Amino acid sequence: MTDSKRRRGLMAASALLSGVLVLTACNDGDTADAANGSTESPNSQAQVDEAAAKKTSQARITITPKNGAINASINKDAKVTVEDGKLTSVTMTSGDGTEVKGEISADGKSWQPGEQLERATTYKIAATAEDSDGRQAHENTSFTTVSKDNSFIGNFTPENGSTVGVGMPVSINFNKPITDRKAVQAGIEVSSSSGQEVVGHWFNSQRIDFRPDTYWAEGSTVTLNLKLDGVEGSDGVFGVQQKTVTFKVGRNQVSTVDVNAKTMKVERNGKTIKTIPISAGSPETPTYNGQMVISEKFKETRMNGATVGFTDDDGKGEYDIKDVPHAMRLSTSGTFIHGNYWGADSVFGNVNTSHGCVGLNDVKGAGDPNQAAAWFYDNSLIGDVVIVKNSKDKTIQPDNGLNGWNMSWADWKAGSAL
Repeated sequence: MTDSKRRRGLMAASALLSGVLVLTACNDGDTADAANGSTESPNSQAQVDEAAAKKTSQARITITPKNGAINASINKDAKVTVEDGKLTSVTMTSGDGTEVKGEISADGKSWQPGEQLERATTYKIAATAEDSDGRQAHENTSFTTVSKDNSFIGNFTPENGSTVGVGMPVSINFNKPITDRKAVQAGIEVSSSSGQEVVGHWFNSQRIDFRPDTYWAEGSTVTLNLKLDGVEGSDGVFGVQQKTVTFKVGRNQVSTVDVNAKTMKVERNGKTIKTIPISAGSPETPTYNGQMVISEKFKETRMNGATVGFTDDDGKGEYDIKDVPHAMRLSTSGTFIHGNYWGADSVFGNVNTSHGCVGLNDVKGAGDPNQAAAWFYDNSLIGDVVIVKNSKDKTIQPDNGLNGWNMSWADWKAGSAL
């Protein structure tokens, strides 16, 4: 063999040996496992995942609303829950860093804020939980509550815990027009302990009243449940109220004003307890006929004719009495039943002289309990019914005050969205 052939042979053998060594170095573990019948490296992805899982908490935290949510409820949306573990820490802060108080449940499974949230505010929640082996899990979220522009509320009457007369409807006035009346009405429940059927009637896009067919049963309890949180009342505008209101219905008192006779008969539980001489609207400014409900009471108040369209040529009110005693409102348009100290005693029971109100004899300052107006004021409740008959004026409109009783039951039910 020549020297050149010998050199080429040695080079080839060297290259082969070098390749074997390289393969051995790259597959050290595989070679050993292959000898033992294994085909997977201990450093494979599956084994890495398995090892990581052994170090990961089994606790699974869920926070609502989801991260990035907008138009979240200010009442019930915020909540933290955990499965396969217990919460150890939950912190909720508003955009300016103010902490929102809340409490983890006794079983450690949930947390909710302990107060109503603010509208149009961004909140952050950070939660920590541990599984049975003490391994921690963490979750964070940020969301924004519904803005004032994108939410509506209903101002309601009567007040929670009040005692009212048998004619008192539940009246709700919304601060924004409602286009989906069905959805909103479905979120309002009104019930009576008497078992009377209660139906809602929409007077317009912002007002709905609820009443039974006949006056509430005396002594009954009426419950209003507002479940409007998250209800879309119109496009992109959501309710925010979640509230329960109860009120008591007192004794059954209905007073009937006879404009011709110029008297008012007060009946309680079907029995006449007093007949009072009155002075109703003059022939030029008669009092409305119909069933009216006392909606407000004032020991003394100002009455200016200019506010209800009674003006002189100079534009000032035909009357401006700054201390009308024992005044009780019967209509939104300005009909009151009230004390009158400026008229002669002989007026009451004999002449109709008012601008449409019903006047009862009284004294200036509302300080004499023996006056007819004082007695009626002291013995009247918000929600008591005052019926006016035999007047030359028309019947009052049902939406002028809390006076839906001037509508038949069939017509009332026709105004329901459900």
